[in-house]
Formats: sequence, C-alpha cells, structure tokens
Amino acid sequence: MSSSQPLAAPGSEPDHRYLLDNARVEAGERFTWLAELFDGVTRGHFDRLGVKAGWRCWEVGAGGPSIPEALATAVGPTGYVLATDINPAWLDPHGRYEVLRHDVVGDPPPQPGTFDLVHARLVLVHVPDRARALATMVAALRPGGWLLVEDADTELQPLACLDEVGPAQQRANRLRRAVRELLTRRGADLRYGRTLPQALRTAGLVDVTAAGCFPVGGVACDRLETATVRMVRAELLAAGLADDAEIDAHLAAVDAGELDLTLAPLISAWGRRPGQPAASGPRSAAGR
Repeated sequence: MSSSQPLAAPGSEPDHRYLLDNARVEAGERFTWLAELFDGVTRGHFDRLGVKAGWRCWEVGAGGPSIPEALATAVGPTGYVLATDINPAWLDPHGRYEVLRHDVVGDPPPQPGTFDLVHARLVLVHVPDRARALATMVAALRPGGWLLVEDADTELQPLACLDEVGPAQQRANRLRRAVRELLTRRGADLRYGRTLPQALRTAGLVDVTAAGCFPVGGVACDRLETATVRMVRAELLAAGLADDAEIDAHLAAVDAGELDLTLAPLISAWGRRPGQPAASGPRSAAGR
C-alpha cells in the first residue's frame, strides 16, 4: 500500500490503539514465536553488556515472560527484575520478577536512577511519543547503566517472501503490505529501527552501538505469520485491504509449508548513561 494514503479521515484524530493487543488470545502465540526467533539475540546482547548477579533490570513492555525470566536467571537472588506492560496479563505474578502495570509514555519512571539495565523489544515502534518513552527509560538508569532498545525496521525489508516466484508468494507479499498499512494507520513508525542509534544519542546516551538480526524462513516464522494474520483478520477485512478468500488461501499455504517466510530486520541498539562506568562493560561481538 502507498505510504501517501491518509492515516485518518480529515479532521479526525489518528487511531493510536495498539493493533497487536495483548488481550487477544493470539498474543500469547505471538510471544511464544517471537521468543523462539529473538530471545537468543537478546540474551547475547545481555551477555555483551555484562549483565550479571546483583544487577537491577527493568524490562519495558515485556509482553510474555521469557525475557523477564532470562534476566531473573542472569541476576540471581541478589539482583532484581521489574517487568512492566500496559497489560501484564501474560506475565507471571508469582515469578522471580516483579510485575507492574505501567505506561512508559504516560507514567513516570519507576525507581528512577537505580537500574543497571533497561530493555525494550518491539515496543517503541508502536508508541506515538517515542522520544518521551526513551526519556522515561533513560531517567530510570543509574549513572553508567545501559539502555538496550530493539525494534523492527519494516521499511528496510518489507517483504514476506523474498523470492516472489509464484502467486502464493505474491499473495503473501500483498498481505504483508496490508498489515503494514494497518500498523501505519495506528501510528507505528515502520522506519524506526534504523533511527535507534541517533535516538539514543539524542536521549543523552554515550558509547552507542547497534546491530541487526534478519530471520529467514523456518517454523517460527510460519507460526508467527499465522498468529499475526489471524489476529488482524477483522481489521484487514474492515479496512478493505483483503478479503476472506485471500486470507484463507494464504493461511492454507503457510500451514502447508509452501512459503519461505521472513521478517523485517530487528535492529538492536544500546548506549550508556553518562557517569561512572558500568561494573562490566560490553564485550565485542568477536569476543563472544
């Protein structure tokens, strides 16, 4: 779909409701497959930044439990992990981390100036006031603490199927464009990933570095696609961006394993709040 299409009718307010709502049952499926695809990448960055026993960590917009649990394991009983979300329904209130309902844009930073690490993955791309959210996270860091933000850049690689060899692949790419259009209408910035290094420097961080991850094919990509399309099906139909027959045919092709589906690159960027250096600085990728 063309990016020149209006986001809202003239005189109306943009619709900033989160398209991929945690309240939907498919959200749990998406968290499972996102964890399968990206948790290894995220944990690698935790290792690079030196996360260890005793650290205090804030997981922003946690969604599912996998990353809070990984952080709790890394920091041990002497550390502390806070997991927040505007809807924390998928988090374990009895886990080894504290759960708090929190809006990173509308609420003040919890325990400001105390965290060794603040992390958000696939959160800010959906937040209308991203600069304010970043400021809230930076304010939560202690001097020398690290902020790690990971977000997709869908404009950098917009296709569902890189090799558009037939009608099924063409249909998959049409539906991916339709989902991107829905996200844009809801206020998502589909170019946000590439802006992260500059955004972190603008927020006052130093020692800013970034890396990218690009999953191509496999069961996790297929299952994530199925859960996402089912989740937004009603919105696609209501907006006239797809019809039932097209969606059904696409889901059948995915279930039959006929497509090599891929995702947008995940851009990970990290930086340090100026002040006393963190106890263990980042290790280079070559040293991992």
